[in-house]
Amino acid sequence: MTIPQDADARRAIPPVICYPVETLPAPDMKMLDAARTTLVKTGEVTVPPRDAATFTVPAGHFFRITSVEGSQVGDLNLWNANDLNERFYSGKTRALHGTHITRGQRMWSSFPALRPMATLTHDSLEWYGKDAFGGSVHDVIGTRCDPYTHQLLSGGQYHHCCHSNLTRALASHLGITPLEAEPHVHDVLNVFMCTGFTRDTGQYFMKASPVRPGDTLEFFAEIDLLGALSACPGGDCSTVHSSDQAECYPLLIEIFAPDPATLENWRSPSANGYDRTHGA
Repeated sequence: MTIPQDADARRAIPPVICYPVETLPAPDMKMLDAARTTLVKTGEVTVPPRDAATFTVPAGHFFRITSVEGSQVGDLNLWNANDLNERFYSGKTRALHGTHITRGQRMWSSFPALRPMATLTHDSLEWYGKDAFGGSVHDVIGTRCDPYTHQLLSGGQYHHCCHSNLTRALASHLGITPLEAEPHVHDVLNVFMCTGFTRDTGQYFMKASPVRPGDTLEFFAEIDLLGALSACPGGDCSTVHSSDQAECYPLLIEIFAPDPATLENWRSPSANGYDRTHGA
């Protein structure tokens, strides 16, 4: 390999943001903050350690994920409750908001709808920011631990990876087989997980999550949602995942209804307006 004479000049070219977000529709956080003061709890689901559970949230309601008993991260899938083909699109969410998301940012749905599914309304770990290693919390870069990568790297049949947990939970909710449910499971929001990329090799890393019992991440449902949350077998992800070695704890999901008067000016977002002719 020959290094070109202008190598340093090529590296010095400044980057350009791929998707400037100045025109991105912004949530009305003042309205959502007012709605939060009126919340009435309507239900809850406890996710057991190394397992997953499903939940539903009507459009215009809130849901909250809380760490209970011990430090624990979770893998979150979201679907349009009325059409499973519309689901959380982690790659586009990452392209619009960055590698980690927090209050005031949104989880966006897949093509062709490409609209907000949920808006983050409260994040008790917002203080963490970005650490000296480049780590931050609530990432949209990890895909979810899965039994296929585990088999590839370590061998064996491990069934409590987040991918399998989510598959079992969705299959049970829909009354179908795991094989039928699996294609609907998708890349996740890694709730509470602290991750980043190493500066030297660019590898995805995890480290001990700063989450403690009582920490919460809260969302506003922009459309009718079906969710599934896995309490990752990695626990706080300080050592390993895809095994039974780490200490793991449950996660609590709570659903809340606001006073409808606080949302009188809110409308559930329509599907994306692209005409889908693709130039044909």
